[in-house]
Parts: sequence; structure tokens; C-alpha cells
Amino acid sequence: MIGRFETLMTSLPDTAEYEARQRAGGWLRIDLDALKHNYSLLKSLAGPNVTVGAAVKADAYGLGVERVAPALYRAGCRRFFVATVEEGLRLRPLLPQDAALCVLNGPTPGSEALIRAQNLTPVLNSLDQLRRWAALCLAEPGPTSCLVQLDSGMSRFGLSEADIDVAVADNLLAGLDVSHVMSHLACADDASSPRNEGQRLRFEALRRKLPSSLPASLAASSGIFLGEAYHFDLVRPGYALYGGNPTPDRPNPMRAVVTLLAGMVQDRWIPPGVAVGYSARFVAEAPTRIATLSVGYADGFHRRAGGLASAVLPDSPDIALPVVGRISMDCMALDLTALGDRPLPPGTGFELIGPHRPLDDLAAALDTIGYELLTGLGTRFHREYIESSS
Repeated sequence: MIGRFETLMTSLPDTAEYEARQRAGGWLRIDLDALKHNYSLLKSLAGPNVTVGAAVKADAYGLGVERVAPALYRAGCRRFFVATVEEGLRLRPLLPQDAALCVLNGPTPGSEALIRAQNLTPVLNSLDQLRRWAALCLAEPGPTSCLVQLDSGMSRFGLSEADIDVAVADNLLAGLDVSHVMSHLACADDASSPRNEGQRLRFEALRRKLPSSLPASLAASSGIFLGEAYHFDLVRPGYALYGGNPTPDRPNPMRAVVTLLAGMVQDRWIPPGVAVGYSARFVAEAPTRIATLSVGYADGFHRRAGGLASAVLPDSPDIALPVVGRISMDCMALDLTALGDRPLPPGTGFELIGPHRPLDDLAAALDTIGYELLTGLGTRFHREYIESSS
């Protein structure tokens, strides 16, 4: 079936939306129906007694928190995770007050009163954060909901065992409304890693030093697929929601959310011996058809992608078209020789990420991860959000 974007390939309607795409040069389709499907799938995997939250930090992994977070709320999500206080303040007016907005990096010095006034929920990662939050709650009675993070072996965020002993001895949790104790898995995307079970057992041991009634959270996207023992009371998916593969050693169970297309500015045939792009890294060895696309490294398409990545016409997905030469700030070159003399008008869209060019495949070709590609998407794209119903 030919979809909405495939119709752009050979027929370019004179519409306001088409003109907006062309002015931008590249465009992103963000499928909110697929996003909500992915949330529902993860909810079914977690089971009926487990709360499924959503990580919407870094502007919902680069996809636009203003549209993504409300869509997830409509799908039933009531607990959202951001990285910083500033992200929490940006998100707060976008969601009803019954949505818990959890700040993973915790309260910065002096932000405690603002966090509480804006109905944010801090994750307390250190004795310093715990003391500052406890002091505020003792001095000014009011809502005190928070999470407490334990370091189960990643040495990143969270209380160490020695910190926990101090917190218990000093009674720092007294009077706090701790919704969950949490930790984070370092190797969840490698189901065979013994570190997963090691961290789970370590988390259990650290939890036993705290009140046994406190709900717990350990798993993010990949951790959900490690099994029920990792689910506890709350899971916190992020990457999987946005279509990334949480099980790299198996087929991706998630639906693609992102399609990135680059518009063609011009194309030409060049003879053998002619170079393309900066530093002449690509030199044609035979007559070669070269297209210039209006997406570059300023848009988040890595400079090193030349010679490693490829694109397709969505209506001809079996024909891989190599990216050649160095990626420029605002453009790239594509080898169209395999298309012969097929006519393509300026503005034709080539798929760089999407159902025919999976995000994780591109990341592997560039020796990075899909998280980096998503969060690096630039601001110049024309964005089109697809949602059949709210």
C-alpha cells in the first residue's frame, strides 16, 4: 500500500503542506498512533499490576514533547520522566495535574520550593539532595512526593550503600512521601549479560535497608523484556516508545514512529574522475547520477555518514541509494545511478530513516546508537504529526 509520504515521490501537489515541506528541505513524520501502540504493547508486557511510565526527556527524544507527552497521556500514561528541572517546568502546563512529572537529575540547589510549587516530583540521588528536600518539607509543610534512587552498580546516579546507612541513621526519609525507590540497569540491552541479574540482586539487597513497603522501579525499555523479575511496581520505557529496538539480538517488536525524508534540490550525471563534496572523498569511477539533498549535519545527519549510509525512494524500497562524499552542513549527496534516467522532479523526498531504513540499522552503520540519532535531530525539519484520533 502506498502511504501519504510515498505519494510525494512522483506527484507533487501544489498544497500549503507541500510548500512548507519544500521550504524546510527535509521533513519528519512522527506517527503518534504508532507511539500509542508501542505504549500499549509495553503495558501488556509489564502486566496489569505494574505502572508503565514514559521517559520524555530531551524533548521526547527529539520528537517534540508538546505533541508526544499529551499523546501518551491519552494512551493512559500518568507518570512521566524528564532529566532536569527546566524540562519539568516546560512539561507541566502541557499535562493535567494528575500526571506525575519526575525529575531524574533531582533538585538543583535552591530549586526545591519551585519544584514543589510547580507540582514536580524530584528523584533524590544523593545525600545532599535528600537533605535539601527533607529540610524543605520539614520547614514548609505541603506535598512531599519524591523518588529515591539507589546505585545498584552503574556508578552514575543514586545512593551508595554507605549513603543509605547514613540516610537511615539520620532518619532522612521520615515524613517524606517516597512514591518509589528506583535504580537503572547498565546492560539491559544485552539479555545475556550477567550484570543484569547482579544489579537486580544488588537492588534487592539495598532495598532491604529501607522500609519494605516502598514500591520499586528498575527497568526501562530493554529491562521490560528481561522478564517479570525486573518489572517490580513501575517501569520507565523511553527508546522503545519511539520505535527503537529494545531487544537488539532479536527482531524489533515496536512500530516505527519516525520517518525522516530529505528533499532533492537537484541531480546531475557526472563523468568518471569527477569528485563530489568537500575534500573530494568520493570520485566517480563510471558515469554516475548524483542528487543533492537538503539535509546535512546541522540537521543531525552525521558528517561521517558518507559511504556508510543509504537512502531509498519509498515507492522503490528495494533499491538502496548510497550516500556519497562528505556530509555538508546543509546538504548531502546521493548516488542515484541505480535509478537510471528515471525522471525525478526537484522536491522529491528520499527516506533516510523510516520503515524501509530502520533507525537502528542507520545507527549501526554509523557506529552509534539510535538514541543519539533521535536526540540529535535538528530544528529545521517540517514536522508532521500523524494521529487518527485523540
